[in-house]
Amino acid sequence: MTVIHIDVAETVRREFLSQIKTLKTLPCVKSQRLVVGGPSITTPIEKSKGFQYALVSYHENQAALDEYQASSEHHRYGTHVSDSV
Repeated sequence: MTVIHIDVAETVRREFLSQIKTLKTLPCVKSQRLVVGGPSITTPIEKSKGFQYALVSYHENQAALDEYQASSEHHRYGTHVSDSV
């Protein structure tokens, strides 16, 4: 699971979430099972530590997970998230 902290304008957030959902089309994602959940409804909000969304992806085995983590698409969005934190 990846937890995503996004503190940006709503239009940028919507575009990012739309794009990140395309990761489910990667062949290493099992049956296109990738879920993006959020925004956080944690109370008190301080418990969420500023994170607003979670990404859960399913993979057939460790090799498929390794392929996902090494993909350029995963790195592109991971870099975007890191730059936003």
